[in-house]
Amino acid sequence: MLGYLIAGAVGLAAMYFLDPDRGKRRRALVRDRAAGTIRHAGAIAERTQRKVVSDAYGVSQKMSQAAATEDEPPNDATLAQKVMTELFRDRRIPKGSINVNAENGVLQLRGQVEHPEEVLEIEGRVRRVPGVLDVENLLHLPGTPAKTS
Repeated sequence: MLGYLIAGAVGLAAMYFLDPDRGKRRRALVRDRAAGTIRHAGAIAERTQRKVVSDAYGVSQKMSQAAATEDEPPNDATLAQKVMTELFRDRRIPKGSINVNAENGVLQLRGQVEHPEEVLEIEGRVRRVPGVLDVENLLHLPGTPAKTS
């Protein structure tokens, strides 16, 4: 029974592709579609290969950069500049009334702020900057005496 079904399917396919009127067109269509599918699969494989190579290169660059930057801590001037950049990025923090100094990784914050909650917020932001070992907070409110170290 299975043999008859297979023979019938082969016979139908032969009639379909060997038809004297439309068989040539049908064979050309199948050939062109198969070639297009193979080209499309090749393009996808090439894109995938390029992506894998570029991702591997990116990971290797990240690893080499991470290894180079973690070994040496920033000097005090660089650390102070980095803290000022992070701190004064927020427009609510008064840039002209806060002084930032660094000594051996310890940051000193001096100056006057308007609101009491700003004192702790600024100190917290400074502590989150990589390379800061400690923070000496000498910030004060208007009308209160300035703290001394």
